[in-house]
Amino acid sequence: MTGMWELDPAVAFLNHGSFGACPRPVLEHQTALRVQMERQPVRFLAYELEDMLDAARLTLASFIGAPPEGLAFVPNATAGVNAIVGSLDLHPGDEIVVTDHGYNACKNIVDHAAARSGAVVRTIPLPFSGATPDAVLETVLAGVGPKTRLVIIDHVTSATALVLPVQRIATELETRAVPVLVDGAHGPGMLPVDITAIGASYYVGNCHKWMCAPKGSGFIYATAATRDHLIPSVISHGLNSLRTDRSRFHLLFDWTGTDDPTPYLSVPRAIEVMGALLPGGWEQLRRHNHDLVIEGRRIVATALGIDDLPGTAMIGSMAAFALVAGPPVGVNDFDPLSVALRETHRIEVPISPFQASGIRHQASAGEGAGPDLTVRLLRISAQVYNRTEEYERLASALVA
Repeated sequence: MTGMWELDPAVAFLNHGSFGACPRPVLEHQTALRVQMERQPVRFLAYELEDMLDAARLTLASFIGAPPEGLAFVPNATAGVNAIVGSLDLHPGDEIVVTDHGYNACKNIVDHAAARSGAVVRTIPLPFSGATPDAVLETVLAGVGPKTRLVIIDHVTSATALVLPVQRIATELETRAVPVLVDGAHGPGMLPVDITAIGASYYVGNCHKWMCAPKGSGFIYATAATRDHLIPSVISHGLNSLRTDRSRFHLLFDWTGTDDPTPYLSVPRAIEVMGALLPGGWEQLRRHNHDLVIEGRRIVATALGIDDLPGTAMIGSMAAFALVAGPPVGVNDFDPLSVALRETHRIEVPISPFQASGIRHQASAGEGAGPDLTVRLLRISAQVYNRTEEYERLASALVA
């Protein structure tokens, strides 16, 4: 199995969640596409690309349960959120609702949109320790009011690694005419995603993370009632196109200027390769990764004496631990502990600051966990190339 990946064998790579890792057969497929493009760039980009994108879109649509007419490729989930929030007609006093477990980039997007329009960003604090789907649902619903114009909810939170009940949230809010945007950056590949069943107005996702497609492959989905007002962050020829053979949505999003489309075109190959790694296909792969991260969480939590963790039903293929407060670092800075684990112990894990209202951490002697404490979250991932011994290695290094 390890021969499928370019990963450094000397490193315990327990951070698949940040950028993914692409198997060699998928990279080889992408290389072949690039050679094909460079052999005849005009034919490839101007005459053949649309049909190739349509074919890749159909495969992706089937994998994530989305009607292809509402699906477009974007470089990543952040690009999708930018397009959706940037297309909103916001007015002073309108509210965008997010959670304190949301992704920092998405927080920046809504803060920027609110500052320009006079809208308000309402941040809902979610539980972590002892979190349950019911508690998350009740908390989100309680934070939505008559001025809410959009609710952004993570399918799987980035820092805290919680699987949130997005279908239940969307069902409740969409029936109240409150649009929901699901940030599914970690969803596809980690979870069995069915966008139609979720029922949200918008869903954005990455293919380069748990689907293991090349970097720069993501998607945006919008329902028929919402997609016609969407404008991509980069406007190109589609805005004033007179073509009637393709939808305005696809004319706008499928071409945003000259770029390398091979990450998008490699998505079907990634779905095929990853689905063939284990006899039970994608279902077995997801179950394997879930079971492995639960075991890894047990190993690390036992070593650190942590016993207050979310239930396994809210865990996919990642798990997070709240550590004692350390030197203050910015959200994009490297935590000293993360650097030490990488450079001294050859272990790759992310550690990030988190302003928490619902997290209790493993406090050192004489320290307590206040109600609004900035903690450090260490997150582990599990992918099919990982082994139990790597989590034991991490636990030993943390204790040391």
